[in-house]
Amino acid sequence: MASMTIRNLDEDVKERLRVLAAEHQRSMEEEVRRILRAAVEPRESRRNLADIVRSHFGRRNGVDMVLPPRGPGREPPSFD
Repeated sequence: MASMTIRNLDEDVKERLRVLAAEHQRSMEEEVRRILRAAVEPRESRRNLADIVRSHFGRRNGVDMVLPPRGPGREPPSFD
């Protein structure tokens, strides 16, 4: 296994990593290993349907859809 030293890490980042690791009941080292693994895994395996839709539509692609206001629902059908 390789080792890595990270210098000049902001105290705020270190504290957030510590809290995140505690939330997941892991050491800070294990939390950082998992974050790094997730960051370098192939993109295709991380995409879900919502990501694909956002890549085609959305504000960044010039599509800004406004949802119409919702009104009361219609009366249910009668089966008498």
